Amino acid sequence: MTNVETLAEPRYSPLKATLQSLVASPPAIIGLAIFSTIVLIAVFAPLISPQNPYDLMSLDIGSSLMPPGTPTWDGTGVYLLGTDGQGRDILSGIFYGLRISLMVGIGSALAAAIVGSLLGMLAAFKGGRTETVIMRLVDLQLSFPAILVALMILAFLGKGVLNIVLALMIVEWAGYARTARGAALVEMERDYMSAARTAGLSPMRILLVHLLPNAMPPLIVLVTIQVARAISLEATLSFLGLGVPITEPSLGMLIADGFQYILSGKYWITVYPGIALVLTVISINLIGDRLRVVFNPRLQS
Repeated sequence: MTNVETLAEPRYSPLKATLQSLVASPPAIIGLAIFSTIVLIAVFAPLISPQNPYDLMSLDIGSSLMPPGTPTWDGTGVYLLGTDGQGRDILSGIFYGLRISLMVGIGSALAAAIVGSLLGMLAAFKGGRTETVIMRLVDLQLSFPAILVALMILAFLGKGVLNIVLALMIVEWAGYARTARGAALVEMERDYMSAARTAGLSPMRILLVHLLPNAMPPLIVLVTIQVARAISLEATLSFLGLGVPITEPSLGMLIADGFQYILSGKYWITVYPGIALVLTVISINLIGDRLRVVFNPRLQS
C-alpha cells in the first residue's frame, strides 16, 4: 500500500499579492522608502529632534536667522539647516511640522473616504430619489473650487487642526461618493449580489459585508491620491493664514514664516520646509500611481 501525500496549496492572500505587485515597481519602492522614512521621522520627532522648536525656554533670540551649518549658541551642536527669525532650529521645525501635516492629510482623507464612500454606495444601492439627491449634492460640491470652499469654512470655524480636518473632509467627500457609486454600480451586476438578495440578507449586510469590500480597490487608490492633495491644501491654507495655529506648526506654516525673508537671501527658512513638503507629496503620489496600475489589470503591461 502506497501512501499518497497531498500538499496543500498555499492560500491566496490579496494583501500579499498587492504588496508583491507594489514593490515590483522601482518608482513605487522609492516612494515607499521615502514615505516610510517621513512617517518614522514624524512619529519619533520628539526623540530625534535637536530642539523642541516650540519650547520657549529652549530658544535663543540671539541665534535667529543663522545660516545652515552655524554652531548652536551653547556649542553643543550645529544648526544643520539654519534657524528662523525666532531662533528655532529649521530641522527640528520640519520634524515637528511633518507630524501635523501627516495628521491632517491622513485624517481628512480617511474621514472623507468613510463619508463619501458610504453615501456613494448608498446611492447606487437604493437608486431612485436617494440616488438623485446624493448625486446632485455631489455635482454641487464639485462645482466649487476646493480651496475656496475650505477658505470659507475656516473663516467661519477659525484655525485649528480639527477644524482644518473638517474643512478638508467637506471639500473632498464628493470625489469619493462619485467613485464609490461607479464601483458599486459595476459590482451590483455581479452574480454574488444576486445570490445575496436571493438569500434574503438584510440591505445593510449586503451593503457593508458584500458590496463595500468588493468596491474598495478604486477607493484605496483615491485615498492615497487624496492624502497628498490634502497635505498640499493644508499647506496652502496655512500659508494664507487660515490653517493650523502657530502653536501647532505644519510645513505650510513653516514656509509662510520664512516667506518674508526669502528676498533678503535667507532662503533656508522657506526652501527646506518646501523640499520636505514636495518629497512627502511626491512619495505618496508614486505609491498611488502604482496602486492604480495594480488594481486595474488593463493598465498593466
